[in-house]
Amino acid sequence: MPGSTPESDTAKPPSMPALKPWSPTSIVHTLCTLARRKPFGAVSAVILLGLIAVAFLAPLIAPYSPYQFNLNERGLPIRMQPPNAQFLFGTDPLGRDVLSRIIYGARVSLLVGFCSVAIGTCIGTIIGLASGYWEGRIDQVLQRIVDTFMAIPGIILALAVVSVLGQSLTNIILVIGLVIAPGASRVVRGTVLSVKQNTYIEAARVAGASHWRIIVLHVLPNVFAPILIIATVWLGNAIVIEAALSFLGLGTPPPTPTWGGMLSGEGRRNLETAPYLAIFPGLAISIVVLAFNMLGDALRDLLDPRLRQRS
Repeated sequence: MPGSTPESDTAKPPSMPALKPWSPTSIVHTLCTLARRKPFGAVSAVILLGLIAVAFLAPLIAPYSPYQFNLNERGLPIRMQPPNAQFLFGTDPLGRDVLSRIIYGARVSLLVGFCSVAIGTCIGTIIGLASGYWEGRIDQVLQRIVDTFMAIPGIILALAVVSVLGQSLTNIILVIGLVIAPGASRVVRGTVLSVKQNTYIEAARVAGASHWRIIVLHVLPNVFAPILIIATVWLGNAIVIEAALSFLGLGTPPPTPTWGGMLSGEGRRNLETAPYLAIFPGLAISIVVLAFNMLGDALRDLLDPRLRQRS
């Protein structure tokens, strides 16, 4: 064609669509879209926000102290009371209010979930960025280390480390973060390998931008969405791992109330005579994990560039 050049006639390889930089406006728009297009995801978000509010306001909401031995008029503990008007979720063998312990247990579960996921995603993001951006020997060494950790089941790794380091809330958070990091690094690495193929990355290199500038300004903003999605899903998994450790006797030491500890202690020992001691903490774990998983699925559908292009 007249006026055309060989360069213009040559088809350019397609590149992955770049994500827009995140801002408060884009976050609000995403939340509005979530409520409109993913109602189950919106309901899950409301449930989780309510749980966070309950955890923060536990001293104001809980009818009793989680450590209080409730006594009757004769000064004896009100033990094993089924749910009633005074104790909505009943009492445990020591006369403590189950509802109050579940409310305070939400604090431990959320603290473990958010802190461990923050640690795991930070470590995984650093490993994934280094592995995907530089590739070569760095990628090979880091991925072999990741393969080693991923070959060990997460709960087995957590049990081994907690058995060595001892039972404490800090150790549990660090262990769960260690379990999360390998999977997070794989997700980040795959995203970085795709982002590197975009023309604006090559343009930044030609313009003389340093590796760190390219990573911080161009690569990292584009891996934010996958990180957010995997973090949301892993929040539920972290709560399950903490509950499993508590159920196996390696969780947060008593008398700190935890949902897993309530299941493994009074709930398991009195399952036939007082099933409510296991039902209520079990329901709390199930609802929270389901809400996190549904929210993660909804965010994936909204933030994945390929799914957004199809819609």
